[in-house]
Amino acid sequence: MRKKMNSFIQQLGLRMQADREELASRIAHAVKQDGRVEPQPGLFLNRVSVPNQRVYAVVEPSFCVIAQGSKDLWVGDAKFHYDTGHYLITTMGLPATGEVVQASCQRPYLGLRLVLDPSVVSSLMIESAGVVRERGDGAAVRGIDVSPLDAELLDAMLRLVRLTERPNEYRMLAPLVIREITFRLLTRPQGSRLHHLAIFGGQAHRMARAVEQVRENFNKPLRIEDAARDAGMSVSGFHAHFKAVTTMSPLQFQKHLRLQEARRLMLSEGLDAGEAGYRVGYDDQSYFSRDYKRHFGEPPMRDVERLRELATA
Repeated sequence: MRKKMNSFIQQLGLRMQADREELASRIAHAVKQDGRVEPQPGLFLNRVSVPNQRVYAVVEPSFCVIAQGSKDLWVGDAKFHYDTGHYLITTMGLPATGEVVQASCQRPYLGLRLVLDPSVVSSLMIESAGVVRERGDGAAVRGIDVSPLDAELLDAMLRLVRLTERPNEYRMLAPLVIREITFRLLTRPQGSRLHHLAIFGGQAHRMARAVEQVRENFNKPLRIEDAARDAGMSVSGFHAHFKAVTTMSPLQFQKHLRLQEARRLMLSEGLDAGEAGYRVGYDDQSYFSRDYKRHFGEPPMRDVERLRELATA
């Protein structure tokens, strides 16, 4: 029995290694230079050859797999490391800082991200009620985490990427594979996290809506009392649940969103620091400049000039 088990484990390991290598090859073929492509809506393939460059973004609900290399992601003060043996899942739009830590020209970082569809999550939770069960209340389940990648999930992602090379088949078969991936995620240890995406009632879903409200109104004053009342919680309970889900307090969350949008406005629309700060909700430019430097490491215009120089180098 032990020999059979060891043989099975060995064969499973070889199968997963072969799948990873094929997945890496297909991503490398689709993305021949550093950057990101979206071969089908909601599916992104990414290639990076130069490590240790931080990227700031709001990460939408996604399932992320690495075929080659490794990456760190920071949300607030929490750090998440994942590689070819682990996947990352996010179930809320969270302001994050990403950094590829293992990559080279010879062996670039190769990864993919599948955007999670709330309607698919809700449908599967209803249809598979006997198999997928909500674990506890779920309201304070953090909206991001890393777990070991198993053979079934890896195989499903590989099949999805294969289908991108056959667009006619993708239209018919990809929705089935995506439902399979979502179902497998729901039945894995991170299943409770996906309940943030479900569109029916419950405290976990009220908490998710509260986070989304802060996102949508990040440039307006944040009144914790009103947000807590809308979520049906006390102020202290709302604050505790919000931090448990996002790793940040509501005000920290709002500040990160404001600073990332201000950076985008200066880079993409040519706004100066004062106008960008005002547009995202800062009434005092000195406060904006101080917060910006603390977050990005440099004053606003110096940071933007550096980024522009990198883009034209």
